[in-house]
Amino acid sequence: MGIPGWLEETRRLVDGWIEADLPLASARTGSVEEAMRYSLLANGKRLRPQLVLAGGLYVGRSIEDVREPALAVEYLHTYSLIHDDLPAMDNDDWRRGKPTSHRVFGEAMAILAGDALLTEAFSKMADPQLTERFDVDRILKALWVLAQASGRHGLIQGQVDDLASEGQSLELSSLSAVHRNKTGALIVACLRIPAILVGDQEAERRLGEFGNHLGLAFQIVDDILNEIGDARKMGKATGTDRLLEKATYPHLMGMGHARELALQHRALAHEALGGGDEAAILRGLIDFTVDRQW
Repeated sequence: MGIPGWLEETRRLVDGWIEADLPLASARTGSVEEAMRYSLLANGKRLRPQLVLAGGLYVGRSIEDVREPALAVEYLHTYSLIHDDLPAMDNDDWRRGKPTSHRVFGEAMAILAGDALLTEAFSKMADPQLTERFDVDRILKALWVLAQASGRHGLIQGQVDDLASEGQSLELSSLSAVHRNKTGALIVACLRIPAILVGDQEAERRLGEFGNHLGLAFQIVDDILNEIGDARKMGKATGTDRLLEKATYPHLMGMGHARELALQHRALAHEALGGGDEAAILRGLIDFTVDRQW
């Protein structure tokens, strides 16, 4: 099975897990569950849970073994999107091809749905079912890594710096630092968590290095697509970074050099993994990420 087939199969799998976790019957009209389901099931690509699944395969565990961490990172990511889209942040009207949460449910319910998803993420990481498969001390470390990646030392700091950079001129090192936090920190955590759970320190190092390059490559391509991508295919508006005067790789380096930098990070990501068959899915994922339609 090629990478597109694997991505589609695992996307459907994660969607099924979400449906089972937040069944339609629990989402009465006007409930927070309705708002949570709306954003979770809005045609997401599921890259972050797929990274957890691929990381699990890399360290020799089954996809089902890392179900709870995979759900946790998707819940956390979706919360961050809901809050990023709010008028006080990026003020976006479209996400994943649908009106954003606050446009449908109002700002208050969007905030609450995001808060609920963030809390639910850590509930998943503390699920007693995980203790049947992994050592409790390792689960605790994995939970700590996810908290660090999503809090004031990671995703939140990245969003703070991103907002502060609007209308500012940044150097490449400063721009990369913003995105190592805002985008890259959670991606790195997704990849490290399976290795942490099995206690494989060398795999954790390799996956962390791979994730660092994947996160930067992903953001560079995202910046490029915001400039020249097809809004209908992307499911969100394009040109918004320019309107908000955000610091982006194409703005800083030019389109050609930004593409070259994405390719450099891809090469370094491949190098970090080594050449074993266990890394085939991950190698395919970085290639798929960089080769998205430009």
